[in-house]
Amino acid sequence: MPAAYSYDLRKKAMEALDEGESRSTVAERFKIGKTTLYEWQKRRKETGDFQSKKPGSVGYNHKITDWNVFTKFAKNHSGKTQSEMAKLWGNISRQTIHRALKNIGFTRKKDLRI
Repeated sequence: MPAAYSYDLRKKAMEALDEGESRSTVAERFKIGKTTLYEWQKRRKETGDFQSKKPGSVGYNHKITDWNVFTKFAKNHSGKTQSEMAKLWGNISRQTIHRALKNIGFTRKKDLRI
C-alpha cells in the first residue's frame, strides 16, 4: 500500500479548491487524482479535517481473552466434541474452539480401534 499524501500537500490542494480552482486543475497541478480530492473534501465535510486515516487493520475481537480459564475449561471438558465445547463456552464457533485448542497445544483424539 502506498504512503499517504503529506498533510502539507493536502492543505495546499484544499486551499486551492477553496479559492475556486476546479478539481481537474488542482489534480493536475499537484499530480493527484480527482477522486482523491473528492475523498478529501468528503472527509473534511464529515469530520472537519482531511487528515489521512490511520494505517493498518483494526483486527478482530478475541472471543477467548483469559487463556488460563480456557485451558482449565478444555481439561474439564476434554471428552466433549468441539461443537459441544462451543455451546458450553457460549457465543463462540466450533472453528474458534479448534484454533484455541490448537493454540494451547491440545491435539485431536486418536481412535485406536483396529
